[in-house]
Amino acid sequence: MEADFYDNAPAPQPLGINALSADYLRSAAKWGKFLAIVGFVVIGLMVVMSVFAGTMFGSAMEGMEGMAGMMGGGFFTVFYLLFALLYFFPVLYLYRFSAKMEDGLRTQNEDLVTASFKNLKSLLKFVGILTIVVFGFYALALLFMFIGMGIGSMM
Repeated sequence: MEADFYDNAPAPQPLGINALSADYLRSAAKWGKFLAIVGFVVIGLMVVMSVFAGTMFGSAMEGMEGMAGMMGGGFFTVFYLLFALLYFFPVLYLYRFSAKMEDGLRTQNEDLVTASFKNLKSLLKFVGILTIVVFGFYALALLFMFIGMGIGSMM
């Protein structure tokens, strides 16, 4: 009986973008492009800072004993470069979303709008996975902190 109901149902109509939705998407794309360009500038500054931070921290830790002296400036250079690389991908996805959305809305090209949404999906997926990883690190840090507090209280 239910199968008959669904067989006679009209096929869903494709989702369209009305003028108000297009205006919101156009505005989001402009702000997204602005934030992406600022992000690329920040990444460039991070790469430049990685060289200087490595040099400064390396010379500051030169006379230190133990682990701090062994790390040197190379650790900080690698840390800043890895952080810049990690920041690069969401900024790239945001820029691609913005550029393709602006072009797709201007030319009324559905394929560009679809590609734009694909980049938005990739951005949100990347940020979501990164959030899960960071929460995992926080959980491990709390676990080790509690273990350390327990061992410390037994001594």
